[in-house]
Amino acid sequence: MRTWILWIIVLVIIVMATFAWFKRDAILGAFASKPAPVEDNTPEPSTPTVKTFASSTMGISFDYPPEFSLNEQYAYTGFPKKPIHGVSVVIPATAATGTNLSSDTYLAVEQLPRATACTGDIYITDNVHAVDVMENGVEYSVASTSGAGAGNRYDEVVYAIKNSNPCTAVRYYIHSTAIGNYPPGTVREFDKTALLGSFDKIRATLLLSQ
Repeated sequence: MRTWILWIIVLVIIVMATFAWFKRDAILGAFASKPAPVEDNTPEPSTPTVKTFASSTMGISFDYPPEFSLNEQYAYTGFPKKPIHGVSVVIPATAATGTNLSSDTYLAVEQLPRATACTGDIYITDNVHAVDVMENGVEYSVASTSGAGAGNRYDEVVYAIKNSNPCTAVRYYIHSTAIGNYPPGTVREFDKTALLGSFDKIRATLLLSQ
């Protein structure tokens, strides 16, 4: 009888010792130093701050914001029988959202190869007077016009580069709607100063290769 009791006591001691050993390994494993996570140093793709348009046919290049839409099939149709061809960049729709600015507002570079005198007024349908302006070492002949109808307003400014051949000009075409046509608080007046500033920055990058 005593022998069986002795064996039971020994067996209990062995089981308890085994349990204590495995418990010790678990505790030590929990405090063991873990390998540092491997850092992914792969550079994230960067978003270009500007895009560049270049045309050997037109002999021009310029930079524009990546959110603008490029239209290489552009033609100014203010002169129905004599459209003026060129290239345009249209503002993003988000720039007009919530404002009275229309999303067809754009900047265009146009050319009149047969012009004998490169002045801004030849790009405007109205009878306007062009004035000479010097900016950043470039001499421009500047003409502008405004029109309104059915609650819409159209403002155009043309910067013709004097003595350029072919005659090259930059047109700002700004289409907006009458703010008074909207219920108060539903639409805000667009920031014309900021828009003109963004157009000016694009125009400042225009280079002629011819």
